[in-house]
Amino acid sequence: MQPAPTPDRLPLREYLGYALGDTASNLFFQTFNIFLTYYYVDVWGIPAAALLLMFPLVRLWDAVNDPIMGIVADRTRSRWGKFRPYLLWGAVPYGVCGYLMFAGPDLSAQGKIVYAYVTYTLMLMAYTVINVPYSSLLGVISPSSRTRTVASSFRFVGAFGGGLLISMFVRPLVKELGGDNETLGFQYTMAIFGALSIAMFWITFATTKERVTPPPQQKTNVLGELRELVRNGPWLALLLATIFSTTFIALRSGSTLFYFKYCVGDTGAPVWLGRFDASTLFLASGMASMMLGTLCLGVFARRIDKKPLAIWLTTGTAIAYAAFYFLPTDNFALLLTVNALGTFCMGPTSALVWAMYADVADYGEWKFSRRSTGLIYSASLFALKTGIMVGGFVLPWFLDFYGFVPNITQTPRALEGILLAFSLGAGAFAGLKALALVIYPLNQREVDRVERELRERRGEPAVAV
Repeated sequence: MQPAPTPDRLPLREYLGYALGDTASNLFFQTFNIFLTYYYVDVWGIPAAALLLMFPLVRLWDAVNDPIMGIVADRTRSRWGKFRPYLLWGAVPYGVCGYLMFAGPDLSAQGKIVYAYVTYTLMLMAYTVINVPYSSLLGVISPSSRTRTVASSFRFVGAFGGGLLISMFVRPLVKELGGDNETLGFQYTMAIFGALSIAMFWITFATTKERVTPPPQQKTNVLGELRELVRNGPWLALLLATIFSTTFIALRSGSTLFYFKYCVGDTGAPVWLGRFDASTLFLASGMASMMLGTLCLGVFARRIDKKPLAIWLTTGTAIAYAAFYFLPTDNFALLLTVNALGTFCMGPTSALVWAMYADVADYGEWKFSRRSTGLIYSASLFALKTGIMVGGFVLPWFLDFYGFVPNITQTPRALEGILLAFSLGAGAFAGLKALALVIYPLNQREVDRVERELRERRGEPAVAV
């Protein structure tokens, strides 16, 4: 007989329901990482140079909104808790705005740029409204650090599952639904993913609970909370790690289609791929490797502390990605193998870092006697989107600086730029993430002590660790 679920051992349906929220998030997040630059430049015809200004401006505005949303969520009072209501009411705007980004109306060149600015801004604001509370939910789903690590591993299996769906089915669906019209294909495909994301967020709302509340005597003070945040050393270390993490992910994912279209050549893919082109199989196998790595997290975490485990895994990803600069592009099996090694290491690292943020929320409550879960997670999303902003800027810069011109045979210089972005550039930012994790000060022994003392303050029973 299985033990009854408790705040320290959640029911399986809650783990699965929580995971679906990140599947919904990644139906668009991974689309932005993998396809957005390609869609804007190669499909819809926006000049790459225009993105050099648009991406930083829109993403900077979006990043600034995250802490504001975190402060709002921390002050929310409802019968559903602080964070869950936003999953209910934010799902429809999220799905609709995501679809509108890829609606592809027939506009003038200037009109397309304006439309891209408006719809991208609205989508990222909708993403903030729903994803800051969703991420913060991990910090209150259980008072147990180990239980939150399990929930985080489920979450990232869901996240990479969403990425796998995007990797495997976007290009085939675009071809199937749009035929020779890629713009129409993207329009129909993203309408499907928008509807799926709405349903998934509603399931997450229905299956999860909030179990950790702020101290009863806690007083809200925005300036005080912000001061405590910048004095929270573990959070500052994770801030740097998250910026570097999403920078290398955005740079790597965004350059993948360019790498295969112009450096490898999908037309030269092995015949056994069938209807899937080389880039689709490459992306899908990478997502599958991330899922496999995340599923192995429990085995790893029982033997190795979160901090050194995250450092070594991130270093493995950095080495694997940088190695692509030296790999022959005509050996598809070798490309798949090295990528699988890098993504296998990356999967558990993402889950570990987001579980660390929950530990940081505990640490903040322990040190300052004030719990600001929403602010901590929203500030982490600020870092995440800052990294996306940097990665989103760096890729168009590589394309523009090295003389990329869409849909022609590229010059050796342009090919070099694509290769650098895909390999050494991505690997370098992954290495910087590993260095940031080195300075993260909390180990499991300290986390257990903080958790134990917080339980004593709250009058909660101790649990075995």
